[in-house]
Amino acid sequence: MTSTQTLNLLFQLEESILGGTTARRNEAVIVRGEGCWLYDADGRRYLDLGSAQGVTLLGHCHPSLSRAIAEQAQTLISCPNFLYNDVRARFAARLVEVLPPHLKHVFLANSGAEAIDGAIKFARLTTGRTRLIAFRSAFHGRTIGALSLTWEKKYREPFLPLLDTVHLPYNNLAKVDEALDESVAAVFVEVVQGEGGVNIGDGDFLRRVEQLCRERGALLVIDEIQTGFGRTGRWFGFEHHDLQPDIICLAKGLGAGFPMGAIAYTERVQEKLYVGAHGSTFGGNPLACAAGLAAIQTYQSEGLIERSARLGDYFLRRLREELSDLALVRDVRGLGLMLAVELRQKAGPYLRALMEAHGVIALPAGPNVIRFLPPLIITEEEIEIGVQATAAVLREETSAE
Repeated sequence: MTSTQTLNLLFQLEESILGGTTARRNEAVIVRGEGCWLYDADGRRYLDLGSAQGVTLLGHCHPSLSRAIAEQAQTLISCPNFLYNDVRARFAARLVEVLPPHLKHVFLANSGAEAIDGAIKFARLTTGRTRLIAFRSAFHGRTIGALSLTWEKKYREPFLPLLDTVHLPYNNLAKVDEALDESVAAVFVEVVQGEGGVNIGDGDFLRRVEQLCRERGALLVIDEIQTGFGRTGRWFGFEHHDLQPDIICLAKGLGAGFPMGAIAYTERVQEKLYVGAHGSTFGGNPLACAAGLAAIQTYQSEGLIERSARLGDYFLRRLREELSDLALVRDVRGLGLMLAVELRQKAGPYLRALMEAHGVIALPAGPNVIRFLPPLIITEEEIEIGVQATAAVLREETSAE
């Protein structure tokens, strides 16, 4: 069998067995990663400005992360939560160390959607209420609980009815004031709406929502799944606005690519929990905790949180400089290494052209937004490759018109 036949077989296997819920960008078969780069079976390399959906904050196969996973895999992979474990304890201690002091308690899960579902349960248990508030353009996941909070109708409508949730306009305080009554258990909000378009929350709006929650007995739950661990130039996105959420949901950068999630919460929530209130077979397994511990240690030792702020400013400035004269571009915005180019047309063709013609992988964020979520280890030289490729793709299309 030739190499071409082998590749055809590989992607045909994926499509026939695993296909149906994911739209593939092209037929490249990715076989290896190193730093900010991915390599396909033909040896072509791609600059990954999407961090594998925002998770590989240390890049691909960072030595510290790979070493920690390999060593733990040879020591102990699974340990049930009814038994104590050394690496789990050390990871929990390190995680709480980087969290703000009022979030002293953590539940370990497997994913972001699972963390969101757990947060819904914790909020309902703590308040004795059932209704939820979320926002238009929000994305919190696709399990039934998380899907109740997610805005996009194409995700939600086939699975109705969902949990009792009202979706309000983002950054509109008057609507929150009107809707937040004694029936509401929690307000779920992203400081930056990632999937919805990299829409940046207004600080005054977020602080007033927190105040309304305090006054009316609801919990403020901040989804930090995409914004956490330096993505926005701070450890957590809510730190830009001096917020004190009751619960935060974590994943993605928590394990720097290894699957894990977490819920961090206050003493008020902790006091309402009881044995059996929640559980997870794989949550907090030693392999995941070893990855999480290595990730946090590396964020700290390599100064990656501060680096994200500096390089994010550079990336944003260079995009604005190169794209400022293009009528096709409606807006360029970002916070830290979470950036977006909003177009006046659908982004799909440009994303495909970036990958196929220039070997650059970026992400969609809504129908007309190109989103960049590069690893925190990215260099200015790699940023420049991405900027020039983006400019070239958008200019080529403009010229063709």
